[in-house]
Amino acid sequence: MSTAAPRTAGPDHLWSVDEHLADILATVRPLEPIELQLLDAQGCVLVEDITVPVSLPPFDNSSMDGYAVRVADIAGASEQYPAALEVIGDVAAGQADLLHVGPGQAARIMTGAPLPPGAETVVPVEWTDGGLGEGPAAGMRARSLAPEGATGQVCVHRPAPARAHVRAKGSDVRAGDRALEAGTVLGPPQISLLAAIGRGTVRVRPRPRVVVLSTGSELVQPDEELRPGQIYDSNSFALTAAARDAGAIAYRVGAVADDAAALRDTIDDQLVRADLMVTTGGVSVGAYDVVKEALSYAADEDEPGSGVDFRRVAMQPGKPQGFGSIGPDHTPLLALPGNPVSSYVSFELFVRPAIRTLMGLGDVHRPRTRAKLTADRALTSPKGRRQFLRGRYADGAVTPVGGAGSHLVAALAQANALIVVPEDVESLAPGTEADVVLLG
Repeated sequence: MSTAAPRTAGPDHLWSVDEHLADILATVRPLEPIELQLLDAQGCVLVEDITVPVSLPPFDNSSMDGYAVRVADIAGASEQYPAALEVIGDVAAGQADLLHVGPGQAARIMTGAPLPPGAETVVPVEWTDGGLGEGPAAGMRARSLAPEGATGQVCVHRPAPARAHVRAKGSDVRAGDRALEAGTVLGPPQISLLAAIGRGTVRVRPRPRVVVLSTGSELVQPDEELRPGQIYDSNSFALTAAARDAGAIAYRVGAVADDAAALRDTIDDQLVRADLMVTTGGVSVGAYDVVKEALSYAADEDEPGSGVDFRRVAMQPGKPQGFGSIGPDHTPLLALPGNPVSSYVSFELFVRPAIRTLMGLGDVHRPRTRAKLTADRALTSPKGRRQFLRGRYADGAVTPVGGAGSHLVAALAQANALIVVPEDVESLAPGTEADVVLLG
């Protein structure tokens, strides 16, 4: 949650991208840890080291369906001169009362079953006649169909060294080992490990709840009929999906009309389920930019210390930005521009790091690299602005996709990277190296 108020500056101050991001990350704090059931903890960040209480596997067990035998009894065995052994019974997975394998004896053993006392190795059933007195067996007959298969005689056609096809106790992890470190994001493999060592709950930072809402009387929901002057609301879908991709639990709110009172009421209603709020649209200098109208308050008597600061950031696209906190819990709010590309680029640069910070992650940024620019002509950029152009990155090279317009959604859908043109660079020639933010 937010525990410190964002910095403010004069209305003429032009914030750099780095200043704006630093202000956000200095204000947003990781969420408090909670104890969760394993499946509820998926995608969360672990806040404690996990020590293995019991070795995996906890006992020597077979990695094959076959026969548990003594090494000396099958030495020199071949199909021409098989070793004939007495089958004394079955050893199944989960079985507690184990047979004792003595000289000249064998026990049918199933995958995962404990290696019985006296046995030194396991021969796969395919190396035997399966107790049928014929050639090599393809598999075992089900016990329910042929219970007599657990006794009688089996011919082993190949020798095996000691502990062949045996999974040793502790060969995965040993009791006392550190299974997972604090800071680990819990995915399916980590949850599998936790379950395997007997942990039913873990202490984690919860996934942040992010509420996304777009503003604009011109916005219509997909599948509805478009009337003159209307467009479909794509931003709220894009940002909700992006928030989920970043690791959040995201909620999309239907577009709010250009009415400041209605917007404030909607935001107030949504605060109960928000660790972070994101709005899109209404942050520029137009007469209908209702986000600024609804949220431009330096101090609320009922909410001391809260407020949203609207600022200009030296970037393209995405110059108008808003950041602050609202409500009794000082919930962080980021107000993004309404143009689709501006909105999405702003999310990647500012909102995604905020979400990852709430999660308690150490590295909150997208990976970056250097890539050779492949283009028909030089890329131009306004002086004093850091420009982020959509690009397609592959094999150390990046190619611009679409133009610089902040409304070009189709080009955005083809991009997997952002080409970064620094503030002091006005032209980037083909063949030169550029900084690239990798989106996928």
